[in-house]
Amino acid sequence: MTDQLCIAHRGASGHEPENTLRAIQKALELGAPWIEVDVHTIAGRILVIHDDRLERTTDGTGALGNKELKYLRSLDAGKGEQIPFLEEVLDLIGQRAGLIVELKGPHTAIPVARLLTDRVMEGASHPDQLLVSSFDLLQLRTFRDLAPQIPVGVLLTRTSLPYLKIAEELKAHSLHVKLSHLTERLVADAHARGLRVFVFTVNTEADLARACQMGTDAVFTDYPEILLP
Repeated sequence: MTDQLCIAHRGASGHEPENTLRAIQKALELGAPWIEVDVHTIAGRILVIHDDRLERTTDGTGALGNKELKYLRSLDAGKGEQIPFLEEVLDLIGQRAGLIVELKGPHTAIPVARLLTDRVMEGASHPDQLLVSSFDLLQLRTFRDLAPQIPVGVLLTRTSLPYLKIAEELKAHSLHVKLSHLTERLVADAHARGLRVFVFTVNTEADLARACQMGTDAVFTDYPEILLP
């Protein structure tokens, strides 16, 4: 057992096709307190998918941004699942778990901010059960300006002081760090600035032990059961 917060990475993607409603449902069944998904915006709709190409996770081919929405929704994203809309993920989760939305595609900050703000205003979601993250600091700033009540997390491309300063300036809730980039100094520096440290992707007992030893606060995992009772 560990006091690390468990975040189901793209749903319980070790068991079901990533970023699908099946993976989200499996994460909920396993008791994951938080779930993470990736989003792109196509034709004004927010699609839950990681890659900017279709080959790895669907039976389609080509660049995501070059396809019509109808075609994208016709694809098999694994086990007969569609590429879901973010609204569908939110509806499935309700308030049973927190949701981390990673902005992957360009121009996602504004529609995601509008959708999540609407959900909060309707009472369907609570700000404390939402977090928006990205490697793209410009998009994070845009999101922060539009939805200041919803926490943000900064994804690190490298472990450097400027990123820590930027995260602090953004009033970010957390830093999201690749396991191979994790150091005790980084964790200590982040904590000194009031930032939590979330590490990805932790799928083995050995990696979990390393994250715990470094003093991280949460782990993204494809297998939520490694942290859950």
